[in-house]
Amino acid sequence: MNQGKYVFSQVMTCFPRWVFEVSVEKYNGDFHAKNLNSYSHCLHLMFGQMAGCKSLKDIALALRPIKKAAYHLGIPTVVDPSSLSKANEVRDYRIFEELGMWLIRKVRPMYAKEDIPDVHLPGWEIFAIDSITIPCSIKLAELALGKYSKGGVKMHTVLDLRGSIPDSIYITDSRYHDSNYLDVYEPYKWAIYTMDKAYVDLEALYRMTENETYFVTGAKTPMKYEVVETNYNINDLVGIVGDKTIRFTGYASRKKYPKDLRIVEFYDAEKEEVIIFLTNNFELGPLVIANIYRNRWQIESFFKWIKGNLTIKALWGYSENAVKIHLWVAISTYLLLAWVKAAIKSPLTITEVSKVVGASLLTKTDLRELLDVPAPLTQNQNVNELELNFKPKFIASVVLFHHSFRARGGFSN
Repeated sequence: MNQGKYVFSQVMTCFPRWVFEVSVEKYNGDFHAKNLNSYSHCLHLMFGQMAGCKSLKDIALALRPIKKAAYHLGIPTVVDPSSLSKANEVRDYRIFEELGMWLIRKVRPMYAKEDIPDVHLPGWEIFAIDSITIPCSIKLAELALGKYSKGGVKMHTVLDLRGSIPDSIYITDSRYHDSNYLDVYEPYKWAIYTMDKAYVDLEALYRMTENETYFVTGAKTPMKYEVVETNYNINDLVGIVGDKTIRFTGYASRKKYPKDLRIVEFYDAEKEEVIIFLTNNFELGPLVIANIYRNRWQIESFFKWIKGNLTIKALWGYSENAVKIHLWVAISTYLLLAWVKAAIKSPLTITEVSKVVGASLLTKTDLRELLDVPAPLTQNQNVNELELNFKPKFIASVVLFHHSFRARGGFSN
């Protein structure tokens, strides 16, 4: 893939420039832009994400020694941190949001045939729903206003478990309750959604049932119900200790969810406790139901990856616009790396791809050679809880590159 180009430039060949420019024109993104147009702005931020830069100052510091060479990375002009900060404040975040949503629609089908560990339901769409709260200063963040705010933003995510690719991203302030997200999200028919008990809103779950959508969620306790039917054909050797059809008996619960539900009880040997799952699917085996819920670790790992590998811990701005730009650039960078992985058919996980790319941004190694290793480093696909625990000392590598560049008398392309 583009041999002879820098790794960063090779990754950016997947960047849908024409889609981005349509949004730039739509939201007047380059109005009065002098040294930093929308495309250059996006490249600066994506470079910072891949390089692990913790601040706008770090981005400028990383690019400053190679200012003359930055053109060959696809960055036409290197700017100072104040220019980046101003652009984050005034340039419409919807330009970056529409880029991210387009990439979601483009990349998710690339992983449609991926298997889900211990589930094995070809053709089924299975999603996990969860949210992550990103803390920031109450005094500085517009999104954190309010008497009861903890000071932060919340990113609600629907993750396709076939490949750990987002299907939907919804950004709110930290006060927004998780269950309210089910009021604005439109689920797919016949798909399965797994979520923790924070999303147990019986009215919302009933709407999903009426929409012919399945859910698997943790059960809130205590619940008032009667057992309609018990499945005694279960195997406790695999952890299944109960499988029942139930009906709510409490007045409010019965009114909100008048149909029967299913409870699957699973004994977690590691935690030495029984976990209760609530579902409206009566066809799948109880172990499959348990394994669908257990695959929620993928979205937890996705959030961990977003917070750690894509530099979300330190926000690059504190206005609503700046925070949303940062989050959408992070998501878009993740999706570009997922696209590269799929295009090359790399056996590495997306986490591993990001580590290798981050350590090699200023090399001219062909991406296929860089990412096509003999065997995967981990067993599970894509986002994995394994941490490789190496962060490239990027600023140091830039300085070394700069000295090498000067010694050679500049670029020979």
